[in-house]
Amino acid sequence: MTEAIFKDASQRMDKTLEALHSEFTKIRTGRAHTSLLDHVTVEYYGSEVPINQVANVNVEDARTLTVTPWERSMVGKVEKAIMTSDLGLNPATMGTVIRVPLPVLTEERRRDLVKVVRAEAENARVAVRNIRRDANHHLKQMVKDKEISEDEEHRSEEQVQKLTDDHVARIDRMLSEKEAELMEV
Repeated sequence: MTEAIFKDASQRMDKTLEALHSEFTKIRTGRAHTSLLDHVTVEYYGSEVPINQVANVNVEDARTLTVTPWERSMVGKVEKAIMTSDLGLNPATMGTVIRVPLPVLTEERRRDLVKVVRAEAENARVAVRNIRRDANHHLKQMVKDKEISEDEEHRSEEQVQKLTDDHVARIDRMLSEKEAELMEV
């Protein structure tokens, strides 16, 4: 019985880490990366679709992305979508290829991004702690319903706490890596 609670908590905590990782990839460092444009959407025949479904996104060099739409008619729409995104990028079209140079980040902007990254990490920690609370609540309910003994509940709570500590440590590692990446000039 307690294994099901433990497994559920573990899966939910892993999903929290995955969500944090995807948030971190959206935050731009000075380096070009194809996942930078993942959340940019383009209107394609009446519906909004991610840019990687209408174009090829590649890294040309450390500071430049190239976007090649599959249809010639989409070049303007893709360029406009990149320009109006919250990334602050200025794409330049050369025929059917859109070059997206990444501007160098200022010291002030880097510090702002570090604050954003820390906030995202704290949200992930809170989510992990909420999952711990839910698991412990289920364990207490099982004791109340006389499905498990109090000793078993105590052992299971310790197991959930170890799992929580492990996930929080992984969040902290991810945070320190991202901060180092952001502050790197």
